[in-house]
Amino acid sequence: MYCCFSKKSVLSLCSLFLAFTLVSPVLAEAKPLLLYTSFLDEDLPPLLDGFSKQYGGVEVQVFRSGTEEVSSKILAEKMTGEVQADVLLLADSTTFEKLKSEGVLEKYRSPESDALPEVFRDRDDFYCGTKMLANVLIYNTTKAANAPTGTWKNLTDPDFGSKTIIAGPLHSGAAAYLLGVLTRTDGFGWAYYEGMKKSGVTIGRGNGSVITAVAGGEKTYGIVVDYMAMRAKAKGSPVDYVYLSEGSPVVTEPVGIVKKSGDLTDAKHFVDFVLSEAGQKIVYDLGFVPARKGVPVPAGLQGVDAVKVIDYDATTLAAERDDDKVKFSEMFE
Repeated sequence: MYCCFSKKSVLSLCSLFLAFTLVSPVLAEAKPLLLYTSFLDEDLPPLLDGFSKQYGGVEVQVFRSGTEEVSSKILAEKMTGEVQADVLLLADSTTFEKLKSEGVLEKYRSPESDALPEVFRDRDDFYCGTKMLANVLIYNTTKAANAPTGTWKNLTDPDFGSKTIIAGPLHSGAAAYLLGVLTRTDGFGWAYYEGMKKSGVTIGRGNGSVITAVAGGEKTYGIVVDYMAMRAKAKGSPVDYVYLSEGSPVVTEPVGIVKKSGDLTDAKHFVDFVLSEAGQKIVYDLGFVPARKGVPVPAGLQGVDAVKVIDYDATTLAAERDDDKVKFSEMFE
C-alpha cells in the first residue's frame, strides 16, 4: 500500500499549538510522487512498497500505459505547460533519448549507478537502465511438433510467418526499439520487415497480445521479451521459448527524473532505490534480469554476458523513430 504519512508535527499542549497556528501557516501534506510508467501493474507493488518503506512513507501515484502512449502524453503535457510526472520508468533508451532532446529530463548521476555495467548508463547522466529484456522466440508446445530453431529468419518463411505474431511498434516501446535496430542492422533492414509482411506475420499490440495468442493456440509462434515467456511457462501455459541465434536487441527499462521547478529529493531517492542492491533484488524477485552487477540472474533467463546484443546509436533511433513508425504503418496497413 502506498499511503502518505503526514509530516505535520503534533504538539502536546493545546495552548502552544494555538499560538503556533496564529503565527505560522499550517504545514501542507507531503506532495505525492507521480510516476509515469509502462511497468506491469502486477509488478509495481513490491517496488513501490520497498521504496516507500525505505524513504519514510512517501506516497507514489501512478499513471500506467504502453511506452509509446506514455511518451505521447508527456510531450503533449510539455506543449501545454508542464509535465505532471516527477519520475519516469519506461521501456527503452530510445524513448529517453527523445525526451532528453525535448528538454524533459533532469540530469542526475545516482551514486548507485557506479554498480551498473556501462551499457545501462546514459553517457550524459539523464537516465539509467534498471533491467535487461531480450527478445525470444516463444512457441506453443501443443501446436509445434518440435522445438523450433531460434532464428529471426524463420519469420520470413510463409509456412512459419503465417503462424507467427509480433508486438506492434505503435503501442510497444520494446517493439519500436526492435524495429529501429533491426532495420539498421546488416542482414535485416527494411527488407526483413517486407519479408515478414509477405510471409503473413500478424501484428499485435503489446507483448501481452503475443503471449495471449500463442498460449491460447491462436498462433504457434511469437516474438516476445524473455521474462514474459518465462512467466507464461511457469504458470502452466503450453509454451516454451528459445533465444535467437543471431542475437537480440535488448531494452533496459530506464528510470529518469522530469525537469521541473520544486524539490526533486523524492524523485532522486526513487532513482537511487530502483538502482540500489535492495531495489535490484526486487527486480530479480519479480523474475527480471537485473541491471546491477552482483545481483543474480533468474533461472531460465540469460544475462548481459550471455546474450549477443544487437544495438544501434540511441540518439539516431530517437530522432528517426516517428519516421520508422510511419513507414511501418504504411507497410503493414
